[in-house]
Amino acid sequence: MGLINHAAERELLVVARGHPYERDALAAVFDALEGYRWSLVEQPAASLLIASGACLGRFDAIVFYDMPGVDFSGAEPGRAVPPSAELVRALQALMDAGQGLVFLHHALAAWPAWEEYAEIVGGRFHYRPARLRGQDWPDSGYRHQVEHTVEVVAEHPVTAGLPPHFTLRDELYLCPVFEDIVTPLLRSHHAFVDANFHSAWPAITGNPGSREGWTHPEGSALVGWAKHHRASPIVYLQGGDDATALADPHYRQLVHNAIHWVASADARDWVRQRTSAEQEAHA
Repeated sequence: MGLINHAAERELLVVARGHPYERDALAAVFDALEGYRWSLVEQPAASLLIASGACLGRFDAIVFYDMPGVDFSGAEPGRAVPPSAELVRALQALMDAGQGLVFLHHALAAWPAWEEYAEIVGGRFHYRPARLRGQDWPDSGYRHQVEHTVEVVAEHPVTAGLPPHFTLRDELYLCPVFEDIVTPLLRSHHAFVDANFHSAWPAITGNPGSREGWTHPEGSALVGWAKHHRASPIVYLQGGDDATALADPHYRQLVHNAIHWVASADARDWVRQRTSAEQEAHA
């Protein structure tokens, strides 16, 4: 089942792959996490494991650093592939049980054929033009190794111990973000306009680094947020593309804080309070 670190008490599942990544660099992030025994399971085995129901009640937190549901082979690069009905039911059961979830970086692009997934994470990165929330969207934008300033915009357990501003060198995305359903935690000072990004579609069709003929609406500068879906506390962090980013101490602090928070009773209380407030607002 992948790498296993045996020296801890709480249980963490890390789901990876679906996109090239630096395995040792990712493993080092969780080796440095205190108080957890962690397991790394790659796709597609991870989807089979979750769909089996074996994860229900098993893990204190699950981290997704994966990108299933996007087929880069064949005649239709970037084709959206739906999850199995068993996987959908199992993930919904996890969230109904209040499973703490952390989504990192390219997990924002996963399962584009499953509408609920974007609501779970808080947005979606598109490798090809698509429709989301009743709106037509062009393919999304990406830019590697952007040195940008990140601003902490909320006092929250996920941002605890971080300076008000810090610099990261990492990949950024220009894509739909559902600011109406998230609690902002981190905002980049980078300008999220199409002139500062490359088009995703050429990147998977043989012309990476292009933006020729491509336009995209101005995007959100949020690069980290908290939210809930069903009964689950959820955190998304946009960073983590390569070994440099994964080794950054500020990024690691964010990931570690996010895991500790989504696994906590305080996070589940937060979800209950938000759910109650939403129900009252719609009564």
